Amino acid sequence: MRADRENRDGHCWQLAVPNETESNSTMTSNPSDQSMTWLIFALMTVVCWGLYGVFLHSGQMGMADPVNGRYKAFLFVGIAYLVTAVLGPVIVLLVNGASWSFPAKGMTWSLIAGIAGALGAFCVLLAFGAKGTPSVVMSIVFAGAPVVNAIVAFAMHPPIGGFGAMRWQFLAGIALAAVGGYLVTMYRPGN
Repeated sequence: MRADRENRDGHCWQLAVPNETESNSTMTSNPSDQSMTWLIFALMTVVCWGLYGVFLHSGQMGMADPVNGRYKAFLFVGIAYLVTAVLGPVIVLLVNGASWSFPAKGMTWSLIAGIAGALGAFCVLLAFGAKGTPSVVMSIVFAGAPVVNAIVAFAMHPPIGGFGAMRWQFLAGIALAAVGGYLVTMYRPGN
């Protein structure tokens, strides 16, 4: 479903919202026919999250407080989240003229996700405070997180056909990520 909307300045923009039929047909159609916009956003996430650990460690060190520097840095991470994750969506929702109805199930899972993400970010700081280096800590995080994600996502949203429907390449990727995390941990620089 595509909705054309006109803003106050008279400029038109389009909001594409696939309905269930369109989503299902997109999933089963030829991959070369699908938009690759998702890949651009995924790669942008890789860059942002790849920079996160290094910048966070630099912020912690820049606080010049060996005891509380990590907590001071995390405070500013929270401020950044407020600006990015609260004000940004509010602006987009206002511009889109969205309903301000929030079902309890969606709010609950979203809050759980936010808490998990914030706890993860806090644990990264604790790892740095325990003398972990950004190159090792973040490598372990980003090797381990896809494994956890795949297991939990499979348990919560199993594919049609169950475990047998998963391709061996997917399972090999999970195993290789786990092996990568192990290798980075065991053979880190200076060990």
